[in-house]
Amino acid sequence: LARALKPPRAVAVLVNAGKPVDEVIDQLTRVLDRGDIIVDGGNSFFQDTQRRAAALEKLGFGFLGCGVSGGEEGALRGPSLMPGGTRDAYAHIEPMLSAIAANVEGVPCCTYIGPDGAGHFVKMVHNGIEYADIQLIAETYDLLRHALNLSPDELAGVFREWNKGRLQSYLIEITSHVLAKHEDGADASLVDSIEDEAEQKGTGRWTSQSALELGVPLTGITEAVFARVLSSQKAQRMRAAGILSGGPAPARAPTSLIDDVEEALYASKIVAYAQGFEHLAAGSKEYRWDLDLGALATIWRGGCIIRAKFLDRIKDAYEKDRSLDSLMLAPFFTQALAGAQTAWRRVVKTAVDQGIAIPTFASSLAYYDGYRRARGPANLIQGLRDYFGSHTYHRVDREGAYHTRWAQDGDEVRAD
Repeated sequence: LARALKPPRAVAVLVNAGKPVDEVIDQLTRVLDRGDIIVDGGNSFFQDTQRRAAALEKLGFGFLGCGVSGGEEGALRGPSLMPGGTRDAYAHIEPMLSAIAANVEGVPCCTYIGPDGAGHFVKMVHNGIEYADIQLIAETYDLLRHALNLSPDELAGVFREWNKGRLQSYLIEITSHVLAKHEDGADASLVDSIEDEAEQKGTGRWTSQSALELGVPLTGITEAVFARVLSSQKAQRMRAAGILSGGPAPARAPTSLIDDVEEALYASKIVAYAQGFEHLAAGSKEYRWDLDLGALATIWRGGCIIRAKFLDRIKDAYEKDRSLDSLMLAPFFTQALAGAQTAWRRVVKTAVDQGIAIPTFASSLAYYDGYRRARGPANLIQGLRDYFGSHTYHRVDREGAYHTRWAQDGDEVRAD
């Protein structure tokens, strides 16, 4: 392979994340020369990519950790590419990557993301958003199917109609296809024959762990991860179904629930992307990557699993304000969220009354309500922490840290 390529050589590695990547890179460094470029196009953890980038730089190799999204269709029609690493390495193979990538309105779905692990970090968060997107769709299916007794064929029609409007996306489109699929030669829907245990490869878990480390409240994505974990506890759920009871048998919900769920789905989707982009901004600051969030929305418009009409609005929001704290504060999204309030709350209430779990919808609404409160209940938390652990607290009326001697004289003292 090395002899067949013209220097400076560029070799792409597409193997399972973890030890296999290190093993292949080790083999390549023995046959390649200084100045050659290695591209890891797998789903590697970004901190592994940072480590490999540092090691290969010392050896004189160019290195890119390139996130790739698109699945089988992306392989045929062009994926979304998220390359991170040295600028020189990217400049050398950029024509090749741009030619491979999907193209939207004449713009390749590929751009330089940033140094070392930036590309794989962005792909990780992309996958986390994908988890939330898919879980919201699954909760929509569950609620409409059981609260309205809709068949998979009828639900396919609902998703088909939604795909003509503001929810237009690859995932909404293929949901209609999956729900409309019948067993060969039978009236039964294929979806009813699929086991309800969702698998995962780990990128959603990585996203949640990274968010915790960076102090980002990634509630929707993390609930989506937990929902998959709960789904995998099939034996426990089967036993619990015969033991644990819910409330009284609910009445059938009104058909207006379909319109309410469309509003709630759009609002919850805004929250999921707002949290994901906040995570991207936090990673950019922590690792000094200077990510262009508007550019990320641009390259996700085609080729990738989360491509959607919605991303044009995100691109516009960050092009107008690169320092935007949250997508929810961009005027378009603020207005959309305001318009969804009644329906969003009615959907969560209906699900509670029906005994149907919609954790990602509910956590998205809870996050929204928590985010818009100027003063929450954490003052009590700080008081309790100070009581049992002398952790101190800050006051609203003066500077400094304080501690109350709860078990002694009850006096408040300065603690800084």
